[in-house]
Amino acid sequence: MAEQSTGTLASPAGRSGGSSPRVPEPRRGGRFAGTLYRGREGMWSWVLHRITGVSIYFFLLVHILDTALVRISPEAYDAVIGTYKNPIMGLGETGLVAAILFHALNGLRIILIDFWAPATKHQRLLFWIVIGVAVVLFAGFAPRHLMNVFSE
Repeated sequence: MAEQSTGTLASPAGRSGGSSPRVPEPRRGGRFAGTLYRGREGMWSWVLHRITGVSIYFFLLVHILDTALVRISPEAYDAVIGTYKNPIMGLGETGLVAAILFHALNGLRIILIDFWAPATKHQRLLFWIVIGVAVVLFAGFAPRHLMNVFSE
């Protein structure tokens, strides 16, 4: 019985056949030639944008579901909202604000890179500006919020 090739790996002779993608060779330092991401600011921006986006999505889903309880049973709504008034949820709210700040500012960075060609040359600097502005804004929010969370 003949073996069928999936077309994704190099042939035994080390040459790729037909339209198979080339498998990158390792370079010095453990990095691969031909990889798209190399662990720099662009990759971390992409990863954090996805993580914060998914986190915000799940928060909104839960928020819509618990708010919908008002129509079904106001008592059930009050009970659910009562469970949110604890320090763990207060810390979660703090994380949510951090995620929203980064996601919003990084979204503006992405828009700037998409619509202003010179911004692509400065995307690394723009990433650190986003981090700096997010930290400054978060530093204005977090102490006040955490004082309210832990003083009750």
